[in-house]
Amino acid sequence: MSYLPEEIIQYITEEDVRFVRMAFRDAFGVQKNISVMPGELSKAFAEGIPVGFKDIAGFEACEYSNLYLRPDPETLSVLPWRSDNGKVVRMYCDVYTPDGVPYESDTRVILQKAVEQAEKAGIEFRFGNESEFYLFKKDDEGNKTKNPYDEGGYMDIAPLDRGENIRREICLTIEEMGLEPERSHHERGPGQNEIDFHFAKPVKAADQMTTFKLVVSSVADRNGLYADFSPVPIKDKPGNGYHINVYATDKNGEDVCTYAAAGIIDKIRDITLFMNPSEDSYARFGTGTAPDRINWSSDGHSELVYISKYRNMTSTVLRSPDALSNPYLAYALLIYAGLYGIENKLPLPKETDTEGAYLPQSRKEAIKAASGSEFVKKHIPEEIIKRYCR
Repeated sequence: MSYLPEEIIQYITEEDVRFVRMAFRDAFGVQKNISVMPGELSKAFAEGIPVGFKDIAGFEACEYSNLYLRPDPETLSVLPWRSDNGKVVRMYCDVYTPDGVPYESDTRVILQKAVEQAEKAGIEFRFGNESEFYLFKKDDEGNKTKNPYDEGGYMDIAPLDRGENIRREICLTIEEMGLEPERSHHERGPGQNEIDFHFAKPVKAADQMTTFKLVVSSVADRNGLYADFSPVPIKDKPGNGYHINVYATDKNGEDVCTYAAAGIIDKIRDITLFMNPSEDSYARFGTGTAPDRINWSSDGHSELVYISKYRNMTSTVLRSPDALSNPYLAYALLIYAGLYGIENKLPLPKETDTEGAYLPQSRKEAIKAASGSEFVKKHIPEEIIKRYCR
């Protein structure tokens, strides 16, 4: 919902809001925040809240002693798990320099610039999230274990599926926060779950994914459990995927998604490091939950890219990313790759080409592909590239 800053200030006064959490993210999409008192909000909107960023991943090379957080009023949300006796609200912030210029290495800013570039080209992108996670038990002292919450399998129901009530609580909590979950079910692994979202504009979709991970972790903890989004939580069991649905239309409303898909396929090796940032990401490739070959299909779900049509809309589903990726950075790169395909009217390669190229098979190989890519260098600040290539 869209709000003006003065409407936010009025709401906070009338609704007994005691704390305002100013949320931002590091280079890897990990949410950070600083809490301010309601009286500081006018200053936050007008000037920003100064924060030392030198210890935040991706900002270590910052030349300024402080950067400034400015809240996005459209992201206001009450944190429903906080006490009703004095509400706590959260807004996502963009990072600015002392001169009032958006800081180029803030990944939310990087995504905003990609959206602006697409708008100049007359293209609208939307993204949908499909994210998997495991629920593990904690021991009597509250420490994490690797004991799954249940032994259910794909689409199982209670009593095999013990996560049904947890997923319901997650979905209802997310709805309270103004987001739109679409489907949820038990996945193939023991204690593994999936929740999907309606597609949204890129920045909202990235905010939604960030909120989703926070809510899942918070609800799991409240129920004495631990939520694990890592690529391979249990060896020899299905890994966790983060399937990204991409939609693209031109200024006339015409579907250009197949051109965008061709561009993504063309650039996927260059950008894999940012879709799969951890060493464990590559252990998932070549398994039943993530392909390692660069191919596509219109009638199956085992290829890297699945292109489907539904109600006159085409969607491109990219199946290689995992949820340790930064959605702001991932969506920005997918927009630029999609624009490359659209602008050059790239044809799709032969469907399910078994002789095609492979994704990088290790983080080292992915670093080599990204660091040598002119495409990546053109669109991602050097500070971020260096942080990922460590």
